[in-house]
Amino acid sequence: MNTKHRKWVYQILPYTILTFIGVCFILPLLWVLVASVDTNASQTLQAPTRITADNYVDVLTNAENQRAYLIGLLMSGGQAFIVVLLALLAAYPLSRYQLKFKKPFMLTILFMTSLPITAVMVPVYQLFLSLKLYNNIFGVILFFVASAMPYGIWMLKNFMDSVPIELEEAAWIDGASVFEGIRRVVAPLMVPGICTVAIFTFSGSWGNFFVPYILLQSPENFPASLKIYQFFGQYGMADYGKLAAFSVMYAIPSVVLYILSQRFMSKGFGMQGGTKG
Repeated sequence: MNTKHRKWVYQILPYTILTFIGVCFILPLLWVLVASVDTNASQTLQAPTRITADNYVDVLTNAENQRAYLIGLLMSGGQAFIVVLLALLAAYPLSRYQLKFKKPFMLTILFMTSLPITAVMVPVYQLFLSLKLYNNIFGVILFFVASAMPYGIWMLKNFMDSVPIELEEAAWIDGASVFEGIRRVVAPLMVPGICTVAIFTFSGSWGNFFVPYILLQSPENFPASLKIYQFFGQYGMADYGKLAAFSVMYAIPSVVLYILSQRFMSKGFGMQGGTKG
């Protein structure tokens, strides 16, 4: 093989492999979209004989689906808000003050970000039984918050390091307190970091099946992530059309949150040069 042919292979082969991998990912997503508008959907990808919104109507008008959807939003939204608030307050002294054991603490935080949830679920289950938090939605939110705090603290601390302390000092000279400086100066400049942590924590709990499955028992407390599982057990077989429609609706919050956050991320990155000039 001459140099020209070898160069052509090296240029074409990577794109061929990436195209194949992309098709493998796109086909399942395409099946979900097509099956959601097909009343006779099956496991195979096929063109619907008639496009209809009946699957979406059935899913959206079902009271159990509505309740599961709202519970999922409550869990994920509540967790994201609490994590951002607490992690911001915890990251501030780690970023601004010289603490004696800051490096070992940050290494511990880094280690905890890699700790799998499955490794702690057995003691957590026993703890929840002892504290009467089993089958409690608020208890699941607390666990989600605790599991996401290491990542939130680590990320927000790194973002806060990039905020010039001179801006805070100027606010202090004008009479602002520490908390006012965080709210009026630090937080607006950390919008990209706050959005990143909020998106990550929301998506992590919104798509989490294992934790609610272990810590919740009553079907009326199940979030949307568990409701998807129930589609496979009704009447001995899955209703693929409704399952696909519910899956599309299930993906909307994460997509919308990411799209809306783009404006705030761009604004935040634009403000990073506030002390230049």
